[in-house]
Amino acid sequence: MPGWALLGQASQSGAAMGRANVICIKWGTLFGPEYVNRLYSGVRRNLAVPVRFFCMTERADGLHPDVDVLPLPDEPFQAEMDAALRVANRQGAMRKVSLFRQGVIPADGPVLGFDLDVVITGALDDLLGFEPGKVAMRHDWVEKRKGRPTGHGSVFRFDPSRHGWLYDDLAAAPYEEVERARGSEQRYTSHKAMDRGEFSYLPDPWVVSFKHDCLPAWPTNFWTEPRLPEGARVVCFHGRPKMPEAVAGYRHWLRNARPCGWLRDHWIERARDDLGGGWA
Repeated sequence: MPGWALLGQASQSGAAMGRANVICIKWGTLFGPEYVNRLYSGVRRNLAVPVRFFCMTERADGLHPDVDVLPLPDEPFQAEMDAALRVANRQGAMRKVSLFRQGVIPADGPVLGFDLDVVITGALDDLLGFEPGKVAMRHDWVEKRKGRPTGHGSVFRFDPSRHGWLYDDLAAAPYEEVERARGSEQRYTSHKAMDRGEFSYLPDPWVVSFKHDCLPAWPTNFWTEPRLPEGARVVCFHGRPKMPEAVAGYRHWLRNARPCGWLRDHWIERARDDLGGGWA
């Protein structure tokens, strides 16, 4: 059955869960606490059920008090993983594997995960309830264009009680698994799930790319504001520009972006109205 045909079924599934479990991970200093808080606000404003929102981090300062903080673990295989990542020139790219360890997330049922460089723009119930029991990600834009099967890691849905092998397999052979995935967390996660027959692509219209799907074609992007595609639930800001750049306007010979009003509204203004200016 095509993904878009599951809309009603997915919404009912999400509503029946009683509470939605959502998680992100933040390490280092690249993203401040406002990214977590705005993501939390966007999630809870766009789910029809109460939300338990987790953030795995070693720096909890500035996070909204409703965010459940999980400690960022020191993995016993970190040194081997880092050695393989240095060869792949992808420092830190596999850190999200800690989310998949059984028992780390104190919640039952499916979990919806997000990177911090995304903005929520529509209802998320369908993503949470899509293809129960599967690891679900959107098809990566570049890989899809090249005809290759790889999920994009900015949005992912998994079940910690079913998919602990995503952690266990890497922990058992960290150098080999990172090498096989060429240092790419999203390639590791999606291909591992595909190999087990436990993977589904989220419908493309639900998860869109700012640079691929929102920017007008060159040269009209120099005078036309980026558009928000109809039906988009999540906008991903992989690469450049990032959200602050797109809000203010981004000057680039190819990906020039006019200041984006709808992005300011969804990412900043609605979060401030929801949480208060001190948190967003």
